[in-house]
Amino acid sequence: MTDQASDDGRDDRRVVLLVTTPRVAPGVLTRDAWAALSASDHVWAAVDEPQAEAIAEAGIEVMTRDRADVPTLARELVAAGATGPVVWIGSADGDPGLNEAIAVEVSRLPEPPDVEVIVGSFDLPGARLLDVVAVMDRLRSPGGCPWDAQQTHESLAPYLLEEAHEAIEALESGDMSHVREELGDLLLQVAFHARVAEEDPAAPFDIDDVAGELVEKLVRRHPHVFSDVEAHTPDDVEANWETIKAAEKEHRLHPLEGVPMSLPALARADRYVSRLEKAGRSHQLDEAAAGGDIGAQLLSLVREARSSGVDAEGALRETLRRLAEASESPAPSD
Repeated sequence: MTDQASDDGRDDRRVVLLVTTPRVAPGVLTRDAWAALSASDHVWAAVDEPQAEAIAEAGIEVMTRDRADVPTLARELVAAGATGPVVWIGSADGDPGLNEAIAVEVSRLPEPPDVEVIVGSFDLPGARLLDVVAVMDRLRSPGGCPWDAQQTHESLAPYLLEEAHEAIEALESGDMSHVREELGDLLLQVAFHARVAEEDPAAPFDIDDVAGELVEKLVRRHPHVFSDVEAHTPDDVEANWETIKAAEKEHRLHPLEGVPMSLPALARADRYVSRLEKAGRSHQLDEAAAGGDIGAQLLSLVREARSSGVDAEGALRETLRRLAEASESPAPSD
């Protein structure tokens, strides 16, 4: 091969920057990426680059280069590309400054090699969740954040409750950027608790166990999607869901078992009404509401709201929101 063209007349003087995502297993590459690797005179990568190790295992020779001196690396890449195709296997951090340094080197040459970027792998939906896990692990590990390292399930519990309330407020505000932020804060609590659980000496589990159990539950409770059960309307789905849940929770000693005591009183009352009515124990609700005190009257209002398809907790929050907005307005003058 000469520095001008290959035997078929095609100019093969080029620098290929192979860009891959660290969220996909090394070696899982596109057809274009493998073709470029196979056709190159030189394949270079930084030391200890996982993608390079996978490519080497596939039988392609990979030469390591020190990327600490970015201008020198860029100069060597362009010089190699001027005599034939050379591929640089991009590092997980995107090789800061390398693109700019290559542009500087190319601009100095009267007949520079082509510079081509090939995307070798793409993020799948949900891939950034892997970043959440990695960052959480870094914060919790030795050399990370001292505050994060000392947290326990008990110390984190108030934050989980607080973030859940803030997420609800964001949803009710209709501000989608706020919703996105608060859902992220809520996701942090899940990742944090899962990371703490990895260190439990008696019954450790990790985020994959959490996700795996969720997937199994979703599949099990949606047989109309994942199996041969038929459910054509939302009411059919709800009825089927309740049947499956009842079978799963048949060990319950009473209908109200499992309703969190930490729920706001109106929300807990709504759950109680729902559970007792489905268990055929409406008479207990009648007895509780017969007292006539304020608590009994509130319970009756919750039953009335539920029968009308109204979320009592949500309705009261909306009323309080309007009251708060009105209180921010200037008081009327006399």
